[in-house]
Amino acid sequence: MSGPDVNLILRSTRVVTPEGTRPAAVAVAGGTIDAVLPYDTGTPAGARLEDFGDDVLLPGLVDTHVHVNDPGRTAWEGFYTATRAAAAGGITTLLDMPLNSLPPTTTVEHLRIKQQVAAPKAHVDTGFWGGAIPSNVKDLRPLYEAGVFGFKCFLSPSGVEEFPELDQEQLARSMAEIAGFGGLLIVHAEDPHHLAEAPQRPGPAYADFLASRPRDAENTAIEGLIAHAKRLDARVHVLHLSSSDALPLIAAAKREGVRITVESCPHFLTLTAEEVPDGATEFKCCPPIREAANQDILWAGLADGTIDCIVSDHSPCTTDLKTPDFASAWGGISSLQLGLPAIWTEARKRGHSLDDVARWMSAAPAELAGLTRKGAIEAGRDADFAVLAPDATFTVDPAELFHRNQVTAYAGKTLHGVVRSSWLRGVRIASDGVLAEPAGRLLERDR
Repeated sequence: MSGPDVNLILRSTRVVTPEGTRPAAVAVAGGTIDAVLPYDTGTPAGARLEDFGDDVLLPGLVDTHVHVNDPGRTAWEGFYTATRAAAAGGITTLLDMPLNSLPPTTTVEHLRIKQQVAAPKAHVDTGFWGGAIPSNVKDLRPLYEAGVFGFKCFLSPSGVEEFPELDQEQLARSMAEIAGFGGLLIVHAEDPHHLAEAPQRPGPAYADFLASRPRDAENTAIEGLIAHAKRLDARVHVLHLSSSDALPLIAAAKREGVRITVESCPHFLTLTAEEVPDGATEFKCCPPIREAANQDILWAGLADGTIDCIVSDHSPCTTDLKTPDFASAWGGISSLQLGLPAIWTEARKRGHSLDDVARWMSAAPAELAGLTRKGAIEAGRDADFAVLAPDATFTVDPAELFHRNQVTAYAGKTLHGVVRSSWLRGVRIASDGVLAEPAGRLLERDR
């Protein structure tokens, strides 16, 4: 039975719940899911019914890896444009990365600046990661107490001078500090020594760029990260895994009780090195898109649970920074609006269901960040939803994307899965590409 305050019923023949997909009616009261009821439950007096027919009702996606770049590099991206793209793509919650904005989120003062900028612009609920850099160990606990969800660090140069990488001694010091208050360290894991030793050939050839970011750089960095985490009993998360060679290391660490989780990204799971044209630096990211055989093993790692979640690593820039030279072009792929259809297109080919997709792109990222009100269609959670027409197709036109610079590696691709609408706490925030006014809230880590 639903409670007396129910004001909205969302009904579909296919509702993705933690127990599986089934016909259901979802009762919403005050922005919260009140109950998941049988499909033919009557609509209470005074409540509105939204019937989606055979379109799939998914939990709103949670993207814990987004570079919004606001303030400071707002020509690259901003909270208004990034969160519009998120809402249009079925993402109802995102966490902003601490770098590429000026200032970076490395002190409480910098966090407050970012929150002030984001508050009036956010179309979706938005939280923040803090940053761990060599000079701010003293700032980590205050940032955590101010509500950041954890801390990002790099083990190799980040590409921006205001966010330097940690060496192994600095990594251990920051990790010990964060473990001391029960926090989470999320890591861009590429070993700088392997990168320095790799061949560096500027130019438009993708094969040369791929050779400059070898799998060994990821594997060695992850091996070291596991050793530190094991010694310190720290909680760590590997960002944007691209090397399938690291999966056995990670699986073994998990079996041993090391508190490690792992994400991969739509571009690693749907694009391949073999298809990247020379000079097409819209495909450049670090670590890089690797070969099809590597991708197959990443999918196996998702299937067996070694990889926990899929998030975008949306890392945009202005068009002029995507020069045809892979060595000098900015690295980053813009995919906020396209992650769900891109992953669904590949997942359905490989025999996976939308239950799997919802687990990888909603439940698991919510769990990673401790977002206990997000990530599932069940009573007590926020009434955040994405409505997907899973069999409908569309061809990606960059001009129809909402992120600020309409550059994407998916241009011209035909994808399965059209996001019909997105809902945030029971309010429709996107409908067939039409966006409502910003209604997102700023989130802080649950105390």
